[in-house]
Amino acid sequence: LRPRGAWFRAAAVALLLLALAGPSLTREDRQLLPNVLALVVDKSASQSFDHRAERTEVLRKALAEKAKALPGTELRTIEAGGTDGTELFKALAAGLADVPPDRVAGAILLTDGVVDDVPKGVADLGFDAPVHALITGRPNERDRRIVLTETPRFGIVGKPATIGFRIEETGVPASVSIPIAHAGPNVVELSAEAAPDELTDINNHAALTIEGVRDKLRVLLVSGEPHPGERTWRNLLKSDPNVDLVHFTILRPPEKQDGTPINELSLIAFPTRELFQTKLDQFDLIIFDRYARQGLLPMLYFQNIADYVRKGGAVLVAAGPDYTGPGALNDTPLGLVLPAEPTGNITEQPFRPTETTAGKRHPVTRDLSGGDSTPPKWSEWFRVVDTRVHGGDTLMTAAGNPLLVLAHEDQGRVALFLSDHIWLWARGYEGGGPYLELLRRMVHWLMKEPALEEEALRLSADAGRLTVERQTMADSAPPATLTAPSGKTTTVTLQPAEPGLFRATVEAGETGLWRARDGKFTALASVGPPNPHEFQRVASTTDLLKPIAEASGGSVRRAVDAEGRVAVPRLLAVPAGERASGDDWIGVREPSASVIRGLDVLPLMAGIVGLVLLIGALAATWAREGR
Repeated sequence: LRPRGAWFRAAAVALLLLALAGPSLTREDRQLLPNVLALVVDKSASQSFDHRAERTEVLRKALAEKAKALPGTELRTIEAGGTDGTELFKALAAGLADVPPDRVAGAILLTDGVVDDVPKGVADLGFDAPVHALITGRPNERDRRIVLTETPRFGIVGKPATIGFRIEETGVPASVSIPIAHAGPNVVELSAEAAPDELTDINNHAALTIEGVRDKLRVLLVSGEPHPGERTWRNLLKSDPNVDLVHFTILRPPEKQDGTPINELSLIAFPTRELFQTKLDQFDLIIFDRYARQGLLPMLYFQNIADYVRKGGAVLVAAGPDYTGPGALNDTPLGLVLPAEPTGNITEQPFRPTETTAGKRHPVTRDLSGGDSTPPKWSEWFRVVDTRVHGGDTLMTAAGNPLLVLAHEDQGRVALFLSDHIWLWARGYEGGGPYLELLRRMVHWLMKEPALEEEALRLSADAGRLTVERQTMADSAPPATLTAPSGKTTTVTLQPAEPGLFRATVEAGETGLWRARDGKFTALASVGPPNPHEFQRVASTTDLLKPIAEASGGSVRRAVDAEGRVAVPRLLAVPAGERASGDDWIGVREPSASVIRGLDVLPLMAGIVGLVLLIGALAATWAREGR
């Protein structure tokens, strides 16, 4: 630093260091990458109301044309919906999964505004670009709907279950008591009257399923005398933990006089007044097993039993020789509800029980094990009471005589079993027979089990398919009308599936509550949830999407006026960070991402240029110091 010309020396050293560093000039050839604009089309069920789907299609086509005029912008259409609710943002994320965040121009949602997966913030979007929503519903839409507030899952058969609800227009809570008619699923539907100019009445209906549970069936079994078949009935009923059995066997008829003092008898008195007058209506089923009048029950009690049947009770008479004598039950007021009267004769010969044409159709006797061959693979019986049938359905015969007759009597049911030899099947005589299957079905039919109704319409759903079944004793079944959750109706023709059973299977294109009607019966079934979330809120709204749209720099606006006319906004490309919406336009981010297609490098200190500069600096230093 001390000699003269130090600055020349420093310049020479600097040029030497610069040459070692190898500086160069670089020129890049860059190409802008196109941005991707997502157009999310709401295909959920609520878009089918009030011509929203048609308006959505008009907007989609118009925006597709406008997007072609945007430089460097690629339009990607994404259809979205949901099985139970509208999920647009999940579909948006999946549709843009292969697009880098800096290449997303934005998103335009064509929807009614009822969206169930709105992100909490813009950070959850996965990109930094404006989100716009064009609402396809008209302003000031009206809707009335039922909201369930109390939905019991179980109910006791024969007792009411309380369902709480409110009608959203009024918001007044209310409740209704629904009787649980039978065990198993009880489908209940509530309906509210449609309001004037209402958008749809689909959500004016609400359905739920209450599982009916029997609270200890009370069965009264009265055996007229000890006999081998008595234990068959007792074992059948005692094997069911849900049955509370009261069993009396008449061991000592009143006319028996052997001189034994009453105070020395260990038998209890038959509580006739308590059973057949005071507590008669507490029994679900009364069974008379080889019972004949022996002076124990006055005629008034038999009249009580007949009235009990007409009001909805059930009586089973398992008859033997008792049904032919002067004390037969047919000679009492109970005989007025019995479907057959004795001729006074008994057939005693080997025979095999046989199903009749009606028996092959009736659920109680259809498909009994071993009954599909001729003769049936059942052991023989040896006694049947001869009767004349004047009502009901004869399901089985024996030696040309009726064996099993079932009948309806007003609100109640009656079964007449005209042989006391079913115990031979229970004992396994010559292989036995399906006694448990037959007796249980018969008892459950008397208890009004839905699966054993001889006339019924059933609707079930499985894996997106609906199955309509018509159980009938007739030769044919009428067509059924299916009503979809949206109100669309379809007529289906039922084909024979089994004797007495007609069936049809169709695809279910909608989720929600379906109805089947055939003019006499109505059946309900749910595809997916019984009250789809999609139909709970159907009025269009801007409130749900406004927070996320405005936070992203976008906007929410109605694209339809009160008259249903569609207004398509202009579509513009704007730089990142600038305002992206106006009164009649919406903006998307213009392209900014690029890729290098070529690169030119020009070294500064290489070759003759660097050599001349370095020699020049050294020469200047030498000349200054040598002066």
